[in-house]
Amino acid sequence: MKPETIDRVRRFTEDRDFDQFHSPVNLAKSIVIEAGELLECYQWSDDADIERVKEELADVIVLCQNMLDKLGLDVDEIVNSKMAKNEAKYPVEKARGRATKYDKL
Repeated sequence: MKPETIDRVRRFTEDRDFDQFHSPVNLAKSIVIEAGELLECYQWSDDADIERVKEELADVIVLCQNMLDKLGLDVDEIVNSKMAKNEAKYPVEKARGRATKYDKL
């Protein structure tokens, strides 16, 4: 996210004193709940209402930013760390075009 968007998310939380409710466990539960609402968009059809998808996806992203803040984590650092692990697990020459789990490649 752009810094100004992150600042907007943080201001929203601060202005409403919501941080008191943002324990890691509460945020983790909320992320799963919102991800379920995102999945619900596709419950009966692959043709979801894109506006609803955008809203639910935004909810997940905002909650993830709140959890990053709560835990003092840097999104670039943790994503790049995970990508390095994924790249090792799924080498291009073995994984390209396949949905096979890494331990079966």
